[in-house]
Amino acid sequence: MERGVEWNFEPGLDRIAALMDLLGSPQHSYPVVHIAGTNGKSSTTRMIETLLRERNLRVGRFTSPHLVSMRERISVDGLPLSEERFAEVYEDIAPYLEMIDAQGRRLSFFETLTAMAFAAFADAPVDVAVIETGMGGSFDATNVADGTVAVITPISLDHVNYLGPDVETIAGEKAGIIKPGAIAVIAQQELPAAQVLMRRATEMGATVAREGLEFGVISRELAIGGQLLHLKGLKGTYEEIVLPLYGAHQAGNAACALAAVEALTGGDEPLDSELVRQAFLQMRSPGRLEVVRRGPTVLVDAAHNPAGMRATLDAVQESFDFAKLIGVVAVSEDKDVEGMLDLLEPLMDEIVVTRNSSPRSMDVDDLAALAEEIFGMDRVHQVERMDGAIDRAIGLVDSLGEFSGAGVLITGSVVTAGDARLLLRADEAQ
Repeated sequence: MERGVEWNFEPGLDRIAALMDLLGSPQHSYPVVHIAGTNGKSSTTRMIETLLRERNLRVGRFTSPHLVSMRERISVDGLPLSEERFAEVYEDIAPYLEMIDAQGRRLSFFETLTAMAFAAFADAPVDVAVIETGMGGSFDATNVADGTVAVITPISLDHVNYLGPDVETIAGEKAGIIKPGAIAVIAQQELPAAQVLMRRATEMGATVAREGLEFGVISRELAIGGQLLHLKGLKGTYEEIVLPLYGAHQAGNAACALAAVEALTGGDEPLDSELVRQAFLQMRSPGRLEVVRRGPTVLVDAAHNPAGMRATLDAVQESFDFAKLIGVVAVSEDKDVEGMLDLLEPLMDEIVVTRNSSPRSMDVDDLAALAEEIFGMDRVHQVERMDGAIDRAIGLVDSLGEFSGAGVLITGSVVTAGDARLLLRADEAQ
């Protein structure tokens, strides 16, 4: 049944709560680690899942949005639901969806997927579910679950039409996932956001663990294919952690994930250090500063707001020694496009603007006009389709010669990252 588009919905929990009641409240049949924040949610969710699976637990993971296939969003045992299972879960809940619809409370696309995840995890059954919010927190459909552990990744301005005009308001919305008696694992935040989160935690009687105080990154250094970390957890320190992901922001995500798993396990004993090492060594986060091709090096990143873009560009400068960098950029029209282009300009020698497969993708003429104001006309190339834009960028690198030390960064949106991964067959290269 048609459920509309994901970005068109009425905030509120009444519809999803009514559906959960009809389904027998599957979201309460396993402990939940709940993750909200502006940037880093998906990577942190994957890290938590990997750590828990390394402890031989059966884990359900719910993330959004997807890069290529909608089935990526609902994962059990580290794998997306099969096409058959995905259809089966939908068919199982469809009669109940229709019952709520019949009351004049039509369930949205995201609410339907959320219900499918909770039902699939109960049916598996999983030992733990790691649930990423779609947007916000208080009124996000996932918030019908009560997280034993609530993780708040860094908060910045995004989705201002829905979540509010400033960081304090947005933090208040995201703080809604902190439930009575929970453990709140809070990443480093701007002070206004931190104050809002601490106030909510106090009101809820939650135990608070703050990055930089109760846990955090003691040290990090570059390593081949990623970085070497020394982490302070809630219950011990963990040395010689190889994380095959780039950037200080991923080190922070790793510290939050580690603290969340320590919090979930209870007791005072630290996790087994070798288990932690093995888990992080396996860590992958598709579309997050991911090398999808070499010769020339092509990076794909899902940054879609200025804070995310800043973290990405810091990681590129730190981890890659490009003599020149060519950008391929496609963005959603409702984002702070000018803010992202301002950040890209000092690092990119030339930029190829295009569109991605989303209906919300910014018109190429409009994006080119904005880019030309910031980069100047000589540095901006306009290509209507993503495949052509990638070819143009690689061609620009090739024209510089084999030993130019140039690379390509494809960024601007999760959809852009997913389209590029599909076109460049990134999963086949793994």
